[in-house]
Amino acid sequence: MARATNRLSASAVKAAPAGKHADGGGLWLVKRPDGGAQWVLRVTPHGRRREMGLGPYPDVSLKEARASAEQWRTVVRQGLDPIKERERQRREAARNIHKLTDIALDAFESRKAELKGDGTAGRWFSPLELHILPKLGQVPVADIDQKDIRDTLAPIWHTKAATAEKAMSRLSIVLRHAAALGLEVDLQATEKAKALLGKQRHKVTNVPAVPWQDVPEFYQSLGDSITELALRLLILTGARSGPLRNFHVDQIDGDVWTIPADAMKGRRDATKDFRIPLSAEAQRVIAEARKFARDGLLFPGAKRGVISDMTMTALMDRRGMKERPHGFRTSLRVWLAEATNAPHDVAEMCISHMVGSKTVQAYKRTDFLEQRRALMERWGDFLDSSESVLTLKPLRSR
Repeated sequence: MARATNRLSASAVKAAPAGKHADGGGLWLVKRPDGGAQWVLRVTPHGRRREMGLGPYPDVSLKEARASAEQWRTVVRQGLDPIKERERQRREAARNIHKLTDIALDAFESRKAELKGDGTAGRWFSPLELHILPKLGQVPVADIDQKDIRDTLAPIWHTKAATAEKAMSRLSIVLRHAAALGLEVDLQATEKAKALLGKQRHKVTNVPAVPWQDVPEFYQSLGDSITELALRLLILTGARSGPLRNFHVDQIDGDVWTIPADAMKGRRDATKDFRIPLSAEAQRVIAEARKFARDGLLFPGAKRGVISDMTMTALMDRRGMKERPHGFRTSLRVWLAEATNAPHDVAEMCISHMVGSKTVQAYKRTDFLEQRRALMERWGDFLDSSESVLTLKPLRSR
């Protein structure tokens, strides 16, 4: 039997002339006049004669060709068409190459240019990295369905609703990216998953804020450490923590602080810088903070970079306060509404909120700098005024 199936030898294969040479069991060496050669297996699945290539010689040796031939003969004995089965295996292998992790990283890379700081903060990718990829990262993207997504996000769907929504949104973008690459994916999988998960049971909670009437007492209780000066300037300007912590001295021009466009959050006109008028009190705080400046940064970290986002929060925690630094933006906005006659659009601009659609903004083309300068001066005077504290009740216990 061995002689019937193993008719060729390695030397015979090498020296074989042009033509077809049988090794037995349906395995043939087909040699061309130009010297090239190909292994071919002839089989008859379902009564139908089929020829399938097993690779070129000498890339595929005689030993390898025999092993491959036996593999596909086994497939025929199982009642399968070996050519169709090979194609199925190739498609399966291709599907396995496109793991969700790889597609997610590719989607992230293609969107970096439209993200703040080219996505270096990691906020775009982190919902995927923390809540999707640990469970589905190694799954072929084409195999992901609504049940996979439901099972992945169910543990946080109600307890961490906002985070779950972000993760779902990012995953939807990744699936659309996969489709754009030509992969077969279910673009409705995330919507179907939402239907399976049901409506989220959660209440939107606002960042705790100090009532504006109590802000002067807190402001005047702050000292002159780098953290306290940063918190003072945060309160005085109504800025967000990120731009303030990364405050660079060359961003100051007279009594105006200009925040670069790519450092702004939630701005529809993200190509424009944002100007903040500096009150006399804000300029005094900046002058004090310059003593700590390093490498042009007004609030440098102890060893490198800038102060942590948690330093100001920790200061308030140590005082037993539930309010957060970000809440002072709310304090300022409510003061503008209740203690001034500032127009709505001007008041919103004081905390860098844009009003109206893109079309409205295109025609408005103003940041109300002069109106805001007067209001921020009043805010600074209010915070630093001894009368504002004397006429207020003591800070409530927190």
